[in-house]
Amino acid sequence: MKTEQADVVPSADLLDDLHWRGLISQTTDETALRKSLKEPISLYIGFDPTAPSLHIGNLVVLLVLRRFQIAGHNPIALVGGATGLVGDPSGRNEDRILNSESTVAEWVNKYRMQLARYLDFDGAINPARIVNNLDWTAPMSAIEFLRDIGKHFSVNQMLAKDSVSMRLEGGGISYTEFSYQVLQSLDFLELYRRLGCTLQIGGTEQWGNIVAGLDLIRRVESGGGHALTVPLLLKSDGTKFGKTAGGSVWLDAEMTSPYSFYQYWLTTEDKDVIKFLKVFSFQSHEQINELEKLHNENPGARTAHRALAREITILVHGEEICDRVEAAARALFGQGELGELDEVTLASALAELPKTHIVKGDEIPTWVDLLHATGVVESKSAARRIVKESGAYLNNAKISGEDFRPSVNDFFFGRFAILRKGKRDLAAVEIIKKP
Repeated sequence: MKTEQADVVPSADLLDDLHWRGLISQTTDETALRKSLKEPISLYIGFDPTAPSLHIGNLVVLLVLRRFQIAGHNPIALVGGATGLVGDPSGRNEDRILNSESTVAEWVNKYRMQLARYLDFDGAINPARIVNNLDWTAPMSAIEFLRDIGKHFSVNQMLAKDSVSMRLEGGGISYTEFSYQVLQSLDFLELYRRLGCTLQIGGTEQWGNIVAGLDLIRRVESGGGHALTVPLLLKSDGTKFGKTAGGSVWLDAEMTSPYSFYQYWLTTEDKDVIKFLKVFSFQSHEQINELEKLHNENPGARTAHRALAREITILVHGEEICDRVEAAARALFGQGELGELDEVTLASALAELPKTHIVKGDEIPTWVDLLHATGVVESKSAARRIVKESGAYLNNAKISGEDFRPSVNDFFFGRFAILRKGKRDLAAVEIIKKP
């Protein structure tokens, strides 16, 4: 984890900073928490391996953990090798398929590698730790679990938790998912015992589970701690952040290409860009306020959008890859050289565009036929009209004739050509091998 360019917020100001960024929903006792933060504490966030990769929704709470570490505290990232096998009740009917132990174990390892990008595990003062709750859950027998842990939980109180009551009002809940709260509480207890962990952070939906863990610590160890939840991040239109028409935006480059990742942030709605900067950026209040001022004065310049997209893409994929995708974005719209892009970056940039394919060795259709085949225009006559109006481009070069037919030499890496209609509408052509 690199922190040299981060705005280092002193621990005494950390909660004020989190409030300013809109990152605090609930705390058990904020006054007591502020007092405890005068000295380094250990805190944790849990991540259940429910997919092959973390996504940008996970990044919201993960970066809160990073902020605590920068301020001098001791972060613990818990990967739920045990709870990932059970499934967290989330308000949905239980129609999920529980993943196999081997699948969950594979995802646990992937999460470990991803988390290393955001936390410093090598620091001399407050290095981060990664733990797996399967380490203390697997050796425990069912009888031990019921006698030593289960006896401390009131079913009446568990039924009153929002995550459970919502399910009871719908299709019901299985005992498997009902037990999730007990398992998460056990995690807090074990980390309290083993590492002196006194703060758990999670999303708002985790509030009931976190305070149940605090109650377990009180009952078993006569100890105490704190809970802090981060609000659900919504877009200005009320929809859930982090979702696209194609699904989640993943941190794994093979699941969401770096170009698509960058474009997700670059195309943030104007009403959301400053909010997202506060949540995800490590720039100072003054820097973000300046970006807000520039955005309000000239939204069309998209200065705040570019700052957001660049910072988060560097954080997740590195500066070199970010430079490549920015170069690709410029080149696609005629502000850079397409020929200077590497094949992987070009392929990822074109993956999201309307596309048509040509079988290798077949005759290449005309530009008009190709544009129509991509679906960018409804008819060939519309494509011809674009040529007549001087709005037709192949690889950023203007096309002057309706009968223009690209050659094999016009395809980058023998595979790709880019069609452009006017200034903004892009499409791709790819040469593929015979089936």
